[in-house]
Amino acid sequence: MKEKPIQYYDPDYIERCKDLSDDQILQFLEDYRKLVGNEPEKCKLISLKIEPSLLKAFKFKADKENVPYQTQIKRLMKSWVTQEP
Repeated sequence: MKEKPIQYYDPDYIERCKDLSDDQILQFLEDYRKLVGNEPEKCKLISLKIEPSLLKAFKFKADKENVPYQTQIKRLMKSWVTQEP
């Protein structure tokens, strides 16, 4: 069974959240549920312009760590989105 991370909130973050409207809270909860929920979402194809040298270096490093480079891009995006402000 996959362990779910524990999220901690600092007092400043909690204070900022007190001003959120009900709609903002519901939207946050829905977005979070989609992000970490148990139901897999269908992936969406995107187009991204990136310098060839950066892509080559990224693919090289991903290959060196034996991880598909697109999987690593998704991991980095998810990590950035879920990190504390």
